[in-house]
Amino acid sequence: MLVELKDPIFQKLSNLAHAKNIKAYVVGGFVRDLLLNRASKDIDIVVLGDGVDFAQEFANSLPHKTDFAVFKTYGTAMVKTPEWEIEFVGARKESYVKESRKPDVLPGTLSDDQLRRDFTINALAISLNQENLFELIDPFNGVEDLQNKLLRTPLIPGETFDDDPLRMMRAIRFATQLQFSIHVQTYEALYTFSERLSIVSQERIIDEFNKILASKKPSIGLQMLHETGLLKLFFPELEAMAGIEIVNKKAHKDNFIHTLKVVDNVCKETDNLWLRWATLLHDIGKPTTKRYIPEQGGWTFHGHEDKGARMVSRIFRNLKLPLNEKMKYVEKLVSLHHRPKVLAEEGVTDAAIRRLIVDAGEDLDDLFTLCRADMTSRFPEKIALFRANLNKVQQLVKEVEERDTLRNWQPPISGEDIMAYFNLSPDRMVGIIKLEIREAILDGKIQNNLTEATNLMAEIGARLGLKKHES
Repeated sequence: MLVELKDPIFQKLSNLAHAKNIKAYVVGGFVRDLLLNRASKDIDIVVLGDGVDFAQEFANSLPHKTDFAVFKTYGTAMVKTPEWEIEFVGARKESYVKESRKPDVLPGTLSDDQLRRDFTINALAISLNQENLFELIDPFNGVEDLQNKLLRTPLIPGETFDDDPLRMMRAIRFATQLQFSIHVQTYEALYTFSERLSIVSQERIIDEFNKILASKKPSIGLQMLHETGLLKLFFPELEAMAGIEIVNKKAHKDNFIHTLKVVDNVCKETDNLWLRWATLLHDIGKPTTKRYIPEQGGWTFHGHEDKGARMVSRIFRNLKLPLNEKMKYVEKLVSLHHRPKVLAEEGVTDAAIRRLIVDAGEDLDDLFTLCRADMTSRFPEKIALFRANLNKVQQLVKEVEERDTLRNWQPPISGEDIMAYFNLSPDRMVGIIKLEIREAILDGKIQNNLTEATNLMAEIGARLGLKKHES
């Protein structure tokens, strides 16, 4: 079977291989994506010889300036052109020791190199050699697996996963991204060898997890991670959401299944990875706040949004996620996610709307995106009613915001202003005065301007026994 490679870059590679009397092949993900008609600018080249030397000569042969980098640890080199990122490596065979996923590497044949690949669909190769130019080399029936939308390992699955346990995460990631099934024996091996994931660094695990979360339908992979026992090994807080409890014939819904539905819903509206993270964690506080209270109608999760927000920093730290503004953004949305729903169900006051606008700030639109996704009832009429009420809340937000200009708002009087006015040092008194001014503005008791805020500051100060400092 011949594969058409139209771009001149492949003929250039072939010409260089012929001139150097060296065998070269396009391998792996580029070949897979080409056959799936998926766009890709990453090309992997395997040569039977020194891949770094071949890459250097190829970079030198190009008429335009290119980026060239050597990665000695991996024995690879990268050539970047305006259109392509091409990685070169010598064909190799690998052997592993039990305690590490880093293999001992020896030079090998193309067959050795294909045999070490994780899945049959990634073991495909296209010849760049003139005697069989652009011929597809498929020793493990990877094309058939592509046609059947099936993930399968070239070796016995247990051997593949035991050697490099990260491949278990990759299996689920590919199944999610491509929406492929995993061969039954391969899937069983995920469960059998799941404990081997413990030798993989958290950074590599979370890189694969983020790719699952960034896919079109993350629930595919999240459910597989749960079923195979992998999830509990690196993300026990999410695993703890699975299952239901029944008391007096009353059961709460499965919060894990609900979360998967909400994540899929939000993915229909946004590619924002951190909004997807906020969605994934929006109910993470429910397992620890779950209570059965008959007089309140059964199961409650009171305060789960506050508890969940407090859990975010620990989860990010454990998973090696960024401890920066991304984390604070997720904390904020988890903390606020329940508030628009309460407003939609219980009615709205201008004061409540003002507080929502101020607390959400520039993330208000993302908060409403999360809230729309968070309705997963089996009854369409219930979803329609909730969304109609949520739309009313959004309309009121728009009206109040236009009138009061509150998004990203700061009170007209700062802590420094209060200290200067009363000649105070930083202490709790300053915070008390600042908070009362803020609440008075949000409650509509005074207007949002410096004059009325200053007058109120003087009144509060007098009540607390403070006098204006005369300079």
